[in-house]
Amino acid sequence: MNLKQILSGLQSVDQVGVEERIARLGKRSIKNQSKVDALKLALQMCDLTTLEARDTEGKVIQLCNKAMHPHESLNVPSVAAVCVYPNMVAVAKKSLAGSKVKVAAVATAFPSGMSTLKFKLDETKYAVNEGADEIDMVISRGKFLAGDYNYVFDEIAAVKNACGDAHLKVILETGEISTLDNVRKASHIAMYAGADFIKTSTGKVQPAATLPVTCVMLEAIRDFYFQENKMIGMKPAGGIATAKLALQYLVLLRETLGTLWLTPNWFRFGASSLANDLLMQISKQETGNYQSSDYFSKD
Repeated sequence: MNLKQILSGLQSVDQVGVEERIARLGKRSIKNQSKVDALKLALQMCDLTTLEARDTEGKVIQLCNKAMHPHESLNVPSVAAVCVYPNMVAVAKKSLAGSKVKVAAVATAFPSGMSTLKFKLDETKYAVNEGADEIDMVISRGKFLAGDYNYVFDEIAAVKNACGDAHLKVILETGEISTLDNVRKASHIAMYAGADFIKTSTGKVQPAATLPVTCVMLEAIRDFYFQENKMIGMKPAGGIATAKLALQYLVLLRETLGTLWLTPNWFRFGASSLANDLLMQISKQETGNYQSSDYFSKD
């Protein structure tokens, strides 16, 4: 089956149905020990990220320390990964040595993707050679919106090949491709091209991650799994700042894909600010008291 056949077989997204399903999530509640377990799972699924022009080695080292030891007194797991620019991969790799925390690197002219394929492949190979376990690439949204789907597919496939053993997360930048139909279409292009994960956003464009968009992407993963018998991971990124919202994402994940995906191997949150709220909520559940946000590092 070629790409044209794959895309022509996609049905239009029922936007009203998606919105009604998301509205019901706000009425769910998780209580007692189940809530503590869910909060700790969400923390374990976080990718702590620093992607600023003012990043320094010291800032990356601090973030890595927080990734391995999110809180000195609470019994909480380490997070899934630390995500940095390619030139900071070696620093992160050294800082995380001996831990289970992965090093992820953005590549392919993040966040715009506006560069040549050669540059994108060279940057990907550089990050992998520096020690990156995961590569977060951005698709060429201009090509996608122009309908040049074969270009987008071939570019993803080429980057996947350049990743070697590193896992590839493909960022759709859903705030720019706009419609839910486009989100479904881009999800299928990325998965058939070789993505290990599909990811909503760079965090640099608004809107970033939303529950409706994530619902459509999870359903695309489900359909792909039934068609190809292959699991694909999911990463909503940007705009997820509260534990309450994170738990809604986990409920949506479980109801759409089942318990097999309830692991950092298959689901991540790209939201550094989320980690602190999760820690505050875990502390509240375990001690009965809220801690001030001043007790948690911002990085």
